[in-house]
Amino acid sequence: MSDQQDTNIPLDELEAPQRGPLGEEALGPQSAADLEAVFDVPVRISAVLGHSKMHVSDLLKLASGTVLELDRKVGEAIDIYVNDRLVARGEVVLVEDKLGVTMTEIIKTDR
Repeated sequence: MSDQQDTNIPLDELEAPQRGPLGEEALGPQSAADLEAVFDVPVRISAVLGHSKMHVSDLLKLASGTVLELDRKVGEAIDIYVNDRLVARGEVVLVEDKLGVTMTEIIKTDR
């Protein structure tokens, strides 16, 4: 693992500094139009419910309907990754017969 230190920040306390296009502090409020250049940049988002370890031989025996035991309990926060980097924790929610994720805290890593 790395030497990065994680700091958990509740979403209601999150204040992002306003930055300009070159990383400098911006003088005024920013709008979505200021970020237009990055709107089409693809990112991979993963919501991890838990992990499980098994041998390849057991993996090959899995069939539809097989239940896997994960290392998390029901109701425990799930990890949210963007491009394989942990950025938040959240909860699984049901919205009109579809599963979704609500972020409950942002993970700030010191570089």
